[in-house]
Amino acid sequence: MKTSERISSWIRERVEEAGARGVVLGMSGGIDSSVVAVLAKRGVGDKVLGLIMPCHSEPSDVEQAGQVAAEFGIETEYVDLTPVFDRLLEALPPGDRVAAGNLKARLRMATLYYFANSIHYLVMGTGNKSEIMVGYMTKYGDGGVDMLPLGDLLKTQVRELARELGILEEIIVKPPSAGLWKGQTDEGEMGISYEELDNILMAIESGDACTGLSRSTGECNQEALARVRAMMAASQHKRAPIPICEL
Repeated sequence: MKTSERISSWIRERVEEAGARGVVLGMSGGIDSSVVAVLAKRGVGDKVLGLIMPCHSEPSDVEQAGQVAAEFGIETEYVDLTPVFDRLLEALPPGDRVAAGNLKARLRMATLYYFANSIHYLVMGTGNKSEIMVGYMTKYGDGGVDMLPLGDLLKTQVRELARELGILEEIIVKPPSAGLWKGQTDEGEMGISYEELDNILMAIESGDACTGLSRSTGECNQEALARVRAMMAASQHKRAPIPICEL
C-alpha cells in the first residue's frame, strides 16, 4: 500500500474510533497543511473542513490555501484573527516577537477546537517528523491537536508526497514559514536547512557515529550536529507527557 493510502486510511480509522463525524484543520497555504488536507479528503471525503485563519498573513498564503481547497473540493471557512490578535496584544504587557508569534498559533488552535467541538470533528495537526523531533512547534498551538498524520514523515519526504498528490509546485518550492511574523521562515529561525536537518535526524535515529555530512566537503558537520542535538534536548518537554507530582 502506498504511503498516501496508508495515511488516508489511518485518518479514517482515527475518526471512526473516536466516534467523530469528520476532521478540521488549519490551511495556511503551506506544503504540510495542503498535503494533510488532501489526504484527509481521500480518507473521509466531504467530512473535512479547512479553516483559513489569516493573522497579519501574506495575501499569497491565503490565496494559495484557497487554491488547494478549490482544486481538491475541500470545504473551507474563513476566520480573520487579525483584529482579535491586535486587541489581545493591546491588553497584554509588551513582549518579544516569539511570544507574539506563539500567541498567533494558540489563537488558531483555539479557533480549530471551537469548530471541532461545535460540529463533533477531530482536529488534525500538520506537523511533520522533522519539526516534532527538534520541537519546532508551539506548545498548545500547532502542537495542540488530536492527530498528526505526517508525524512519521520528514520534511523532505513530505515534499515527495506533495508532488505525488499533485499539490501546486509553487507551494512545494516556496520557503516554509509558520507565518509568525513578517519575513519569518522555518529554516531561518532554526538556522539549518530541512535537507541538512533531515540527514542529521536520520543519522541520529540509525545510530550513525558520524552524522551531519557537509554538502561541500562530505565531512562531518559537528557544529550542525551539536545544534540539532541541543534543539532536541531543549524541546523534550514538548514531546513528553505533562509531569504530575505523584504523592
